[in-house]
Amino acid sequence: GKDLYIRNKREKRRLEDNLKEIFKKIYEELIKKKTKGEIEERYGNDPDFFKLREDWWNNNRKMVWYAITCGAGGSHYFRRTCNGGNSSTRNQCRCISGDPPTYFDYVPQYLR
Repeated sequence: GKDLYIRNKREKRRLEDNLKEIFKKIYEELIKKKTKGEIEERYGNDPDFFKLREDWWNNNRKMVWYAITCGAGGSHYFRRTCNGGNSSTRNQCRCISGDPPTYFDYVPQYLR
């Protein structure tokens, strides 16, 4: 895939505004549940919530990839074996180790 909004600045702005709203709500919920000073110290001076987005992705990447890869069983996009070896990915859903069979989760979206 690639960045679908690279040429459509209006849609890209709408997407970014929507992401800001979503992560603003997450931020507000975190303040309610955690020590307010701790959350504000970590995320408070970032109006676009980039650090929170990064932390969210690091905490949820396995579940996101699980949803993507298990929902795309049989797709030729995913490897049939883990780490190029002989161990099966069990219908492209998951390697025994729990790693997603794509090995691309560290690559920025615009490079995928």
